[in-house]
Amino acid sequence: MIEWLDTIPSGVIYLVVALIIGLESVGIPLPGEILLVSSGVAASHGVVDPVLLGVVAATGAIIGDSVGYAVGKRWGRRLLRWLGRKMPKHFGPKPVAQAERLFERWGAWAVFGGRFVALLRILAGPLAGTLGMPYRKFLLANATGGIAWAGSVTALAYAFGLVAGQWFHRFSWVALLFAIAFAWLAARVIQKRVERADAEDHATGETAPTH
Repeated sequence: MIEWLDTIPSGVIYLVVALIIGLESVGIPLPGEILLVSSGVAASHGVVDPVLLGVVAATGAIIGDSVGYAVGKRWGRRLLRWLGRKMPKHFGPKPVAQAERLFERWGAWAVFGGRFVALLRILAGPLAGTLGMPYRKFLLANATGGIAWAGSVTALAYAFGLVAGQWFHRFSWVALLFAIAFAWLAARVIQKRVERADAEDHATGETAPTH
């Protein structure tokens, strides 16, 4: 794939990366991550700009997931049943049930971390819409996950080449767990600080002199 990328203009590469990642995020099984890794390696050879590549990939991911969310909200279960008959490997009862369990347990964090896992990368948008997740909540998780995924994949591919692609393929579930753990820890720290600030404000209000 890298040899093929070397033969086409950089503008076309950006367009193809955004299109493939966007379509994958809508719910179509396509090799978005493989293409991004190959493009990141091509960037290390000066074929494309790595920063612009990361921006384009993140934009495609965010827009594609939002379209997938709208599709899931509109057609939902009926669409998943139809896809399950056509592509049981990706949309059959077992993979969909696994994704649904993750969504029920983790909510928006499944959207964020799911960007690092092939199955959830395809299902996140449609499932979030189908399960009725509020769009604002979905968009925040979708945007942060898309930026984190596109930035890290592009940077690692640019720095380490094809080895990075093999790492993501083998350890994407580990990346998901680390992403969820980090997000949970950050949320707990913020919650503690808010509770502490509320307690201090309450104490100050109680001890304030009255006139």
